[in-house]
Amino acid sequence: MSSDGAKERAANRLMRCCAVREYCRSDIRRKLAGLPAADAQEILETLCREGYVDDGRYARAFARDKSALQGWGSLKIKLALQRKDIDAAAIAAALEEIDGEAAEARLGQLLRAKWNALQAETDPERRKARFFRYALGRGYGYDEIKRIYDNLGRDQNG
Repeated sequence: MSSDGAKERAANRLMRCCAVREYCRSDIRRKLAGLPAADAQEILETLCREGYVDDGRYARAFARDKSALQGWGSLKIKLALQRKDIDAAAIAAALEEIDGEAAEARLGQLLRAKWNALQAETDPERRKARFFRYALGRGYGYDEIKRIYDNLGRDQNG
């Protein structure tokens, strides 16, 4: 069996995968790990040239999905994309496409639910720490969290 056959099978398999969902370059490199480096690079270049793989398109889809479906904040999305070796310009463009009003509403909803869940906590400092830790872990910025925390505290106190 020649390596050309293995290379062609790998390329065809990846074209089918990329036709179904978005992948970035680092995902494809990982999938091609068993092939010789030159063959893997050639397949990756072909997939990019033919439009199967586009890091910018991947970043936009990733940011939209994580924001809308899982309620991730921009900081968590940015970090996840950086881990996938997406360039900074593509990340910035992807983050700009997130619907700010919908993300703000989702954040308010998530944090209201967490606020309500933490009301059984008797120590106010521990409650605040748990609230902030939760929101920071979701990838939101401190200023966004503090503003909502202050509003929730005001609403509760009158």
